[in-house]
Amino acid sequence: MSARGTAIERLAATIDSRKGADPESSWTAKLLAKGPEKCAEKFGEEAIEAVIEAVKGDRPGLTSEAADVLYHLLVMCAANGVTLADIEAELARREGQSGIAEKAARPKA
Repeated sequence: MSARGTAIERLAATIDSRKGADPESSWTAKLLAKGPEKCAEKFGEEAIEAVIEAVKGDRPGLTSEAADVLYHLLVMCAANGVTLADIEAELARREGQSGIAEKAARPKA
């Protein structure tokens, strides 16, 4: 990890810095200006592309699409006021807990 944090921390900080920026100057600003629904739609598109690469067994393609998925996930979260720190806190809360137990402990919808 560099002095400025991990690549994903730097990416989250860049996304945060683009909030309110000129949409003509930044793809991130353009996505955020279109609102949470558009950000979610774009995340979904990227997730599907990653699935396609995984099914094809294309490791370089999946690596590239996975990076796109992470970027668009962070943009979608930022558009909804969810930070990387929020996500990390939730992951830490779940750490050391079986996935089955964690899912069973969730409030019923």
